[in-house]
Amino acid sequence: MHDTHGNIVYLFERECSIQRRHQKVVEEAPSAILTPEMRRAMGEAAVRVAKACDYVGAGTVEFLVDVNRDFYFLEMNTRLQVEHPVTEMITGLDLVELQIRVARGEKLPFTQDDLKINGHALELRVYAEDPMNNFLPSVGTLNRYRLPHGPGIRVDGGYEEGMEVPIYYDPMLAKLVVHAANRSEAIQKMKEAIAAYEVEGVSTTLPFGRFVMDHEAFITANFDTHFVQHYYTPEKLIESHKPAAEVAALLALNLYLKEKDQLKVAEREASHWGRRAK
Repeated sequence: MHDTHGNIVYLFERECSIQRRHQKVVEEAPSAILTPEMRRAMGEAAVRVAKACDYVGAGTVEFLVDVNRDFYFLEMNTRLQVEHPVTEMITGLDLVELQIRVARGEKLPFTQDDLKINGHALELRVYAEDPMNNFLPSVGTLNRYRLPHGPGIRVDGGYEEGMEVPIYYDPMLAKLVVHAANRSEAIQKMKEAIAAYEVEGVSTTLPFGRFVMDHEAFITANFDTHFVQHYYTPEKLIESHKPAAEVAALLALNLYLKEKDQLKVAEREASHWGRRAK
């Protein structure tokens, strides 16, 4: 973020390696693999990029990191990115408001030393895509569309129940964002938010998001941009859902048996009173 008064800051980093077809699906901030020294070096490099082209406003500088933890400049996007909410969650800043204020000629109300990372944030892009069919777009009517709510849960979207999801536009329905004190708690909160997100009428990337949250490679931050190629198949997605499905089936069976027993008791009582009435 750079204003017209010579003030420039970096707002830390975002990890965006979980992708399909080179498009991001899961993002987080901060990265789980960066050291404080690497974070500072990367941030200062981003500042130099912006200064080199006299850039003003909010921008996103992207880097690639190799297996040796060396980073390389990829590109600069002269705008906010889809995943900017995770930065907002860990910094407490409204980036949309700030870029408007900078465009109006106002000074940034803080310096680099004022900025601190608060907790951990995750974002899942909820696309109307079928993860069982190579993530192809899924179209239809949102017969049921209920969003998760609660502390640390944020949903940015533009769809409501009953709306049509067409084939003509980007298939993203919403951005599901969570924030917690640390990464493990954020992963757990994302799982709970995914479970509470109700969609009927189209397929979405919600099941894939749960697959990622459960995967050991993601939990241990031992992954790269080839996560889907290395770890994901529709069959593995089905397999990952089997335990939950079995638990749900057992609960349903238990409830059915309890209701059946209660019905038998009620029938016996009704029969007993009927005999006494005679």
